[in-house]
Amino acid sequence: MIKQRLSHPARVVALAFLGAIVIGTVLLMMPFARAESGAAPFLVALFTSVSAVCVTGLVVVDTGTYWAPAGQAIIMALFQLGGFGMMTAATLLGLMVNRSPRLRLKLITQTETHSLGLGDVANVAKLVLKVAIIAELLVALVLALRFHFEYALPWREAAWSGLFHAVSAFNNAGFSIHADSVMRYAPDALVLLPLMIAIFVGGIGFPVLLDLRTKLKSPRSWSLHTKLTLAVTAALLVLGFIGVLIFEWSNAKTLGAMALPDKMLSAAFASVSARTAGFNSIDLAVASRETWALHYLLMFVGAGSAGTAGGVKVGTVAILFLLVVAEIRGQPDSEAFGRRVGSSAQRQAITVLVLGSAMVVSGTMIILMVSDFSTDRIIFEVISAFGTVGLSTGITADLPATAQVVLIVLMYLGRIGTITLATSLILVERRMPYRYPEEHPIVG
Repeated sequence: MIKQRLSHPARVVALAFLGAIVIGTVLLMMPFARAESGAAPFLVALFTSVSAVCVTGLVVVDTGTYWAPAGQAIIMALFQLGGFGMMTAATLLGLMVNRSPRLRLKLITQTETHSLGLGDVANVAKLVLKVAIIAELLVALVLALRFHFEYALPWREAAWSGLFHAVSAFNNAGFSIHADSVMRYAPDALVLLPLMIAIFVGGIGFPVLLDLRTKLKSPRSWSLHTKLTLAVTAALLVLGFIGVLIFEWSNAKTLGAMALPDKMLSAAFASVSARTAGFNSIDLAVASRETWALHYLLMFVGAGSAGTAGGVKVGTVAILFLLVVAEIRGQPDSEAFGRRVGSSAQRQAITVLVLGSAMVVSGTMIILMVSDFSTDRIIFEVISAFGTVGLSTGITADLPATAQVVLIVLMYLGRIGTITLATSLILVERRMPYRYPEEHPIVG
């Protein structure tokens, strides 16, 4: 019985991530991982390992100076494993769900969805690996060349910095070997644009990439998931860009002192990065409260399903939006692009949203009890941890140990929570032999 319970796909993913965190913590506590003599404290190693495996990017120490090259390599390996592992696990679980005979009423065939098929699982995993390696190496090459020729870094240092930031960007990890993240590159489009591309490709979700790869010339044949993901992603990117531009336009500490092209670039980068990438080209600690509030939304939503990003995912938000529209219009079904959204998908989206909100509220209340920081800063930190974003207003390292433990739990639950929850809901779905009489409680 224990073996059967542990073999549940959702539990396998959770335990695999937990195992990676333990191994990462042990490695980071080794003396060779730290730049100075002596081993890193347990909480520092644990927090860094969780942040890396869960591709978050929140840190309690400066990655570039606290950790030795060996430690930085361990961190990069952890967030590469966390990002690639999540993509693979999500894709494989999706295929497993589609093969389940208990989903006969929800089974969507390859022809109908134009999404992930029921083909060879090994080939799917190889494709994920291929996308990751190609994207990371191309971006790393561009960054390395830029760092060497424009910033006069030696070839070895330029290559390492380019690779580290490329892998971090593709996996939406947000780790940087610079204390100021990428703020020093704020006016440099040849650095920020490649990072934005890597963030987008890694975060859009593998099912979408597979759809685009096989049916790029026939958008009408894209699955509903692909269409909804791209539509909501575009809307959020535009919203974030315009919002940051408006709220920070006159702020001399962020965009105010920049030329117009640089303002546009940094606002666009902030919009892309806020959706779980974790890099920042402007100092969020001195950003306006309106910008923080905008980040609450972008970080909580996150990016695409079965990708390297976190959050409740754009697909969840899209389904809930369609449900609200259908209810306002008095329609019995939620519809989009000539397709009807299944009722089970709607229930799962509501469940993910409610549980995600409960985690954020609970985490905020606990940290408020044990720290003296303002509520808006704590909310920012909590949502960033849950959404595995990694952005911060600069209070992470100054939080008490209890609050940092709360962030550790939120990063872990935020990373594995939505996928394992969604898969569990699907795999345990069963047909009941009876139904109770229907009644309508008062709403509103």
